[in-house]
Amino acid sequence: MVFNFVGKKIRLSRILRDGKAVVFAFDHGVEHGPSDFPPEHIDPRVILKKVVDANVDAVMLLPGMAYLTYDIWGNKTSLIIKITSKTNLRPEDQRLLQSVFGYVEDAVALGADAVAATVYWGSPYEDSMLNLWFSIREAAERYGLPCLQLAYPRGPAIKNMYDVEVVKYGVRAAIESGADLIKTYYTGSRETFAEVVKVAAGIPILMSGGPQREKPIDFLRDVKNVMDAGAQGVVVGRNVFRHRNPGGMIKAVMAIVHEGREPEEAIKLVE
Repeated sequence: MVFNFVGKKIRLSRILRDGKAVVFAFDHGVEHGPSDFPPEHIDPRVILKKVVDANVDAVMLLPGMAYLTYDIWGNKTSLIIKITSKTNLRPEDQRLLQSVFGYVEDAVALGADAVAATVYWGSPYEDSMLNLWFSIREAAERYGLPCLQLAYPRGPAIKNMYDVEVVKYGVRAAIESGADLIKTYYTGSRETFAEVVKVAAGIPILMSGGPQREKPIDFLRDVKNVMDAGAQGVVVGRNVFRHRNPGGMIKAVMAIVHEGREPEEAIKLVE
């Protein structure tokens, strides 16, 4: 059916408003637990309101959180529903496996513009996650929903998951498995990340914000590097909700991604 092609194009344009996007990831309560949040942001509504009010392009939520906060994000920003996840309560040797945390139909019911799922490339459970990924992609295709793959190379054979060759491998696997958008690790420099973008062959690449940087300016420099490398944007979490001024951080990141501002200028929106 040709109709789903149109739906995908329209929904992608809502996320990538000018061909670029800043996405706020908020699945950490499950993936890392409540201890990931500072006390002032333990209530998810508090941080989400600050981020949405700062005009972030999209929020990525699990279905339950999207339901609980629809009055905050509804008609104000794009919604990406992540339908796989895992907890750190499970045994350590099973933490490289993502499980079902919702369904494509949940994303449709919630009014989402895209669905997201993680694949740990190189994990002993890679096959299980691929089976899940393809079932998600097949269902999403029927509804014209784009699929964002969190393409994370992790496994016992991977010594450095940020190594450019490892990240490029994960990105290649993501495009070969039909991802419409790809979130992946920052490789440490503009030059190496440009190699990652090239491997993506035109599929939009979004940098994973990763662990909190000690100095916000350093994170903003990372953002600038990936944009200069040709990325389409970033997916940010801890570097925003752990900051004393999350709204300001979103505005600073948006200024770099959409306006091409220098980090030293953008940081003024935070201070």
